[in-house]
Amino acid sequence: MLRSAALLPLLAAAPALNACAGGDDDAVTFFFQARPEEAKARLFIIDEFRRRRPDIKIRTIMSGPDPLQQMLTYCAGGKCPDVLMAWELLYAGLADRGVLVDLREFLDRDPKYAARLRADGYATLRDTFLWKGGQYALPEQWSGVFLYYNRKHFAEAGIRPPTSWSDAWTCDEFLTAAQALTRREDDGRTGRWGFVDAWVPYYSAALFGMNNGAEWFTPPVQPTRTNLGDPRFAEGLQFYADLAVRHRVAPSVGDRQSVSAQDLFRSGRASMLMGGHWLYSEFTGRDDLDFDVTVLPVGPHGGPGAITDVGSTGLAIAAASPRREQAWEFVKFATGPEGQSLIAASGLFVPVLKSAMNSLGFAEAHSEIRNLDVFTEGPLHSRQLAVTPLWGKVESLLERGCNRVLRGAAQADSLAGQTATDIDELLRAAT
Repeated sequence: MLRSAALLPLLAAAPALNACAGGDDDAVTFFFQARPEEAKARLFIIDEFRRRRPDIKIRTIMSGPDPLQQMLTYCAGGKCPDVLMAWELLYAGLADRGVLVDLREFLDRDPKYAARLRADGYATLRDTFLWKGGQYALPEQWSGVFLYYNRKHFAEAGIRPPTSWSDAWTCDEFLTAAQALTRREDDGRTGRWGFVDAWVPYYSAALFGMNNGAEWFTPPVQPTRTNLGDPRFAEGLQFYADLAVRHRVAPSVGDRQSVSAQDLFRSGRASMLMGGHWLYSEFTGRDDLDFDVTVLPVGPHGGPGAITDVGSTGLAIAAASPRREQAWEFVKFATGPEGQSLIAASGLFVPVLKSAMNSLGFAEAHSEIRNLDVFTEGPLHSRQLAVTPLWGKVESLLERGCNRVLRGAAQADSLAGQTATDIDELLRAAT
């Protein structure tokens, strides 16, 4: 997942973005970030759009490791892409400064299509890109996080994990499983971890807090305060930290520097991995890895059922684009029933429309997965982390405070002090 600290330099230069001009030709430019396998799926969708609409040219711009800074460079040079990939944690700053088109400009024009999209979609995903009443992107994929698990390891340990979000396990059950799955060598080293995390650690820790009955921010959209000081949130965050610091069923912060979580899971040196669907292509089709998916654990104050983050990316249109109409036709295709059916069959994304989610193509693309409800029910059990144009600044405060807890240098309830105060002051100043 993209680390959103890159938002800071972009927002600092936001006025320059408002003056972005189009490209030199008549092609719609599409800027996106993707791993190699994901890029293949996007190019397949683009090729299919070209086949159906030969009158509209699409030119792709692949992002480097810092997509927002790269986009800024293009726009400063007068070549702002027409269609932009949008991230749930980052788009609000662009929308707030008029960089993105309010897509109601197009949806209001076609009320029948808009109604069809609403009926077939998920409000949790669509409303993630709703900022101050405007729809600044349409969701294109869901990628909330969950748990991958090694079926062989679980069978050997006699563990039966939950199969759906509504039937989650408790934190105590999860910890007992992680302890049973962890293996120590004779020299004291860990030969197999019960749990590893392939996401951003303090995001993951926050989800454990949210699964103990407390929001991370209130309200999640345009928040005015953080709930780091809520005892329920602190308890969930501390549970996550203790998996490594106290119980030693997960790698420490130092251990994580030497090997990636996905490598540990892929090689059988970890039994559970926390991550999103973006990792699915790395694990599927391997003769040496028999895996499935399950849901996150729920704390004593959480439930009913487990929750995850929205984890959605969307497609937006640059306000300065001289090709708005052509750009809309592509966005409409990629986020609508036609494009979403292609996404479903690709197996590389989880679609955002119910018709595509429940299609035969999606099931066939995930034929190795028995607990398919973890994917198909995911959007209904998703919650926003935070949608604010200040996210880059908020995250820098979170990272500094939360990382002390994750290293074992502080307890989670200490975040109710200076860290929470600084974040609340920042959020209040913006209201």
